[in-house]
Amino acid sequence: MKIAFLATGIMGAPMARNLLKAGHSVAAWNRTPEKARALAADGAEVFAAAAAAVCGRECVFVMASDGPACDAILFGENNSAENSAGVAERLESGGLVIVCASIPPETARAQARRLAERRAGYADAPVSGGEKGARAATLAVMVGASEADAARAIPILRAVGNPVHVGPAGSGQLAKLANQAIVGATIAAVAEALLLAEKGGANPRQVRAALLGGFADSAILRQHGERMLDGDFAPGGPAKYQLKDLKTVLAEAEAVGLRMPCVWAAARAFSQMIDAGMGGLDHGALYKFMREPAR
Repeated sequence: MKIAFLATGIMGAPMARNLLKAGHSVAAWNRTPEKARALAADGAEVFAAAAAAVCGRECVFVMASDGPACDAILFGENNSAENSAGVAERLESGGLVIVCASIPPETARAQARRLAERRAGYADAPVSGGEKGARAATLAVMVGASEADAARAIPILRAVGNPVHVGPAGSGQLAKLANQAIVGATIAAVAEALLLAEKGGANPRQVRAALLGGFADSAILRQHGERMLDGDFAPGGPAKYQLKDLKTVLAEAEAVGLRMPCVWAAARAFSQMIDAGMGGLDHGALYKFMREPAR
């Protein structure tokens, strides 16, 4: 299939590479051109403008940082001059847009409605698994779409991970919010637990090893727990994006009349971490912030 991949950052670049490995033709674009140009060696055709990248493409992936950035790419809202019209005007009739960014559910529903007016299909398909999962093509992919659009999107998304259709447009984002609620609260819990072990005089590495396989075991304890103890905080999932997602979780919860005290506490911890100038580090660096608050 002829695919355009727009926004080829930490997650987007390896996803685009896996689409190429699956045999698709990929046109790549990124606001920072160097990130897209790196894909040329893998066989991607690189474009200086997003609108040019989508011309003649049957499917368009968008992996921007948030809802406004996706709207800017798709519809030209709050956008720079070189892409002021938005790529939606260049879509082929019957084309399919797959938004893999984490955005509010209502933003996804609005995008689906606007693209339907242009006779284009839509799937919100946020992912989980971090850069490691993106490279290995093992991402969890939560697909919100009509039955017809899901049937088109899922075979393509299998190149990047394990897609599951969870409901109509916006449902993928609801699933991602559930994911982020669990991830954010669990990172905070793992960081606190390892620090408790250390401050109390136990060996935190051995405590982590002892917990593996028990009820406290999780991907967070295995991957982030190890990185916390190793001091490896290179951003796979930057803390500033974790906070962005937790704020969206809380806004959605308020809209449906749900209290989420655990998520609220995690969001407060990440907010304090970011205020301390650590927002560009991996979200697992919450451990570093808790351990060295004075620094």
